[in-house]
Amino acid sequence: MDRLYKEVAEAPGGRVSYADYMQMALYDERFGYYMREREKIGKKGDFFTNSSLAAAFGKALASFWIRLVERGGLPPAVCEWGGGDGRLALAVLEEWKKKSPHTYQKLSYTIIDQSPFHRRRQQETLRPVVEKVRQYDGIPRWLDECGPFSGIVFSNEFFDAFPVHVITKEHGVLYECFVAARGGRLVEEKAPLRNPDIIRYLDERGLALAEGQRLEVPLSMKRFWLEIGPLFRQAVMVTIDYGCTDEQLAAPARRHGSLRGYFRHQLIADPLLRPGEMDLTSHVQWDAFRLYARQAGWEEVAFVRQDRFLLAAGLLNEWAVSENAALFSAASRQNRMIRALIADDGISRFFDVFIHQKGAELSAADMWAAPEFLP
Repeated sequence: MDRLYKEVAEAPGGRVSYADYMQMALYDERFGYYMREREKIGKKGDFFTNSSLAAAFGKALASFWIRLVERGGLPPAVCEWGGGDGRLALAVLEEWKKKSPHTYQKLSYTIIDQSPFHRRRQQETLRPVVEKVRQYDGIPRWLDECGPFSGIVFSNEFFDAFPVHVITKEHGVLYECFVAARGGRLVEEKAPLRNPDIIRYLDERGLALAEGQRLEVPLSMKRFWLEIGPLFRQAVMVTIDYGCTDEQLAAPARRHGSLRGYFRHQLIADPLLRPGEMDLTSHVQWDAFRLYARQAGWEEVAFVRQDRFLLAAGLLNEWAVSENAALFSAASRQNRMIRALIADDGISRFFDVFIHQKGAELSAADMWAAPEFLP
């Protein structure tokens, strides 16, 4: 807190944009949350994600990706953005080896993760398949070394952690919200909106705020798509995250924005509390995601809720029918994971899956094991 406060205090006017604050609080090498030497995912961390159900989730992903390679003609190469502790990658690789040993021989799996802590965890987790895995600390470095990528690009809760600016409308005037260092505390301050990039974003997206509405502006996501998006040759991108469409953003329940923190599995409404000690996240604006992907040369293939994606990908094929009904048997554990992933009140209700392609021509037959589950 003291170090981050000093950084903000030394900025012009003693304040920074929310985007700059998030960049420091999450990614600063000295005190950023993702750089800290501590657990972040799972029971001992701050939040659960799909990797907490890696054994079942990885089976569905592996089956889906094998279809893309064997039927869709993609090269057997996967790049995961933000690999966490590596458990999901391990589950995918072990399942791929069992289901398609001939494509597994040629398979390469790359993980991009800025966190030194996570990269070390991945190395420990992925020892059984170490010959298949390469690691990088950033996407630009990976692309600089490897050139235009062909294969499958995957991310799970990656874009929700991108820094965002924050704006609001009060008494008919648009303001940008800033994080200021005042009297030993971090506080929010507002100033009339002057940032031309934010104004341009609102204009090209056709967004008009209602009175009292608060909105995150994902300029870093836009920049990422326009800079990184063109650097792929023949690829399919599978993006899993939580987000909102423009229609959902306009709903009264969304008027206060979505930027918040997570600390020890508790939602923290004030993003200025515990800087560097908690995760910061905001909902992905899916229509913006769609727009900038298209501008970067990507074609939309599918946009579905995660449970429908998993069912269409064939997750129910993994349901274990066994005479062994023991509560803690391997079959029972796997079935409980599958149920948690596809139940109406399970984890999947929070997530959407966006699939894009570039330089590929996928058909439904190439992709889905059970298309009848799609809406």
